[in-house]
Amino acid sequence: MATPKKVILDCDPGHDDAFAMFVAHGHPALEVVAVTTVCGNQTVERVTRNALGVGELAGMHAVRFAQGAARPLIKPHQAAPEIHGDSGLDGPSLPQTSISLDPRSAAHLIVDLVMASEPGEITLVATAALTNLALALRLEPRIAERVAEVAIMGGAIGQGNVTASAEFNIYVDPHAARIVFEAPWKIVMMGLDVSHQALATPAVLDRLTSLSSPVGDFCVELLDYFGAQYLQHQGFESPPVHDLCPVIYLIDPTVFNLVRAPVAVDTTSELTMGRTVVDLRLPAAPDCRHQVATGLDHSRFFDIVVESIGRLG
Repeated sequence: MATPKKVILDCDPGHDDAFAMFVAHGHPALEVVAVTTVCGNQTVERVTRNALGVGELAGMHAVRFAQGAARPLIKPHQAAPEIHGDSGLDGPSLPQTSISLDPRSAAHLIVDLVMASEPGEITLVATAALTNLALALRLEPRIAERVAEVAIMGGAIGQGNVTASAEFNIYVDPHAARIVFEAPWKIVMMGLDVSHQALATPAVLDRLTSLSSPVGDFCVELLDYFGAQYLQHQGFESPPVHDLCPVIYLIDPTVFNLVRAPVAVDTTSELTMGRTVVDLRLPAAPDCRHQVATGLDHSRFFDIVVESIGRLG
């Protein structure tokens, strides 16, 4: 088996972030070296507590955890309690944890780990607002030359979800997103166009239930709450587990249909603030650093999910 890819997972748990943590830690193709948190689905203090609890359940005791930005770069923070609840991870109960936080901020930890590693050794996975990544770039711009790639859940080619134009993660901190997308590193964008296909159907819940493990049972409880909120507030009969997409991409990119296209982030218009403008008019130039996902193989996608979570049992 090939050497696992070393990843830093920047997140705001969040029900789908919890799934991303479980699968990233459970699959042998990846080695999670750090989990960093940022304000997004809830305050940074709440999502950090959630990350530590999920890490305890998954057995991530050798992984560094660091708390990151408490607010976006410029605009006020907007949480998502209507989807994730007041705790940011309503539904199941989190265990007490013995995992402690690294004394460094998320941005400092990202910089230190990337600069201490060989070029191309670290991959960044971002399933939240991109504030920590933007701050890391400000601290040390050379990380853009050393990171293998950045796999992002965020944005949309078409319509957004928090506004008609913008997806939530990008809208929370569009100014940070603009910095990240303009940096000279490779980016794969998993936007709503593909993440809305990553639906946790009743058949997926049955497979997770059949694992008969603490992590599998926790995931079912996550989806019970998450699914009810998505049905009530967005009309989805099965909830889309958005944040799994960049993790599954790193495990097996052939699960996705990918198109190379330049992406820009709007930070100027009231109506389109946070929109990811994806230029698909012509084939992208050979040096285009951006790819966007347009489709996925649902069966193969959730085979990886269930098998990875099963390894944590």
